[in-house]
Amino acid sequence: MKQPQHKPKTRWLPRLGYYVASAALVLFSVFPFLYAISSSLKGRAGLFSPALLPEAPTLENYRAVFSEQPFAHNLMNSVIVAGGVVLLSLGLSLMAAWALGRVSFRGRGALLLTILSASMFPQVAVLSGMFELVRWAGLYDHLGALLFADLLLTLPFTVWVLVTFMRQLPKELEEAATMDGVGVFTLVFKIFLPLLWPAVVATGLLAFIAAWNEFLFALTFTLSTEQRTVPVAIALISGPSGYELPWGSIMAASVIVTLPLVGLVLYFQRLIVSGLTAGAVKG
Repeated sequence: MKQPQHKPKTRWLPRLGYYVASAALVLFSVFPFLYAISSSLKGRAGLFSPALLPEAPTLENYRAVFSEQPFAHNLMNSVIVAGGVVLLSLGLSLMAAWALGRVSFRGRGALLLTILSASMFPQVAVLSGMFELVRWAGLYDHLGALLFADLLLTLPFTVWVLVTFMRQLPKELEEAATMDGVGVFTLVFKIFLPLLWPAVVATGLLAFIAAWNEFLFALTFTLSTEQRTVPVAIALISGPSGYELPWGSIMAASVIVTLPLVGLVLYFQRLIVSGLTAGAVKG
């Protein structure tokens, strides 16, 4: 009696499917940025061409972005706001994460849930109350209003993430520091911070992206052109006549705004992966 012949397993099919899905995902994610780069290098007539590679590349759109409006000043505003939000949110989050992750007190779980729920409110739901608060503080049409408002977006997230990593640190470090008479600030910023560096970089970069791309608060709390950040400046770009949309300049501005984020992600990619997967302490 003949033994049934087993067909060889097609082990290459799952791997092929993985590569095809990965290529499709990369193409879907990268194509809009490539299209923006292509459009930013085309003239007015070339914008109507479906070709991805421009026939006659030109940097006229990039020159127009900086010459026809204070885009360099808007970029600096975004750097100040996003950088300030990251520093404030990480500084406050580290202290809050130490208190919520290392100190036992009644109501700690409810407080964590309250902090997490604060990030679930849409911006439009808190816009009117935030506007009244900003006007009462005298910060309307000032970058301080954006620093204050953007903390509402970044602080709950950074606190929640850093609490998770703070709990993973060994208790022996804190006990030894307490025996040596080390204060809380020294404990958090000189002992815990080097161990939390991957998590701090990952959360800080995500907070920077959120503040860099924020649009609704920036549109509502800034009135003058000099105080606008780049998302609002790009949205309000208009042609010489005021009626046409200069798509080439808009695409050039979008590329300029996106490049710093791409550079930061590529530079800190190892720390980001380490912070979001393995945590700060292994073992």
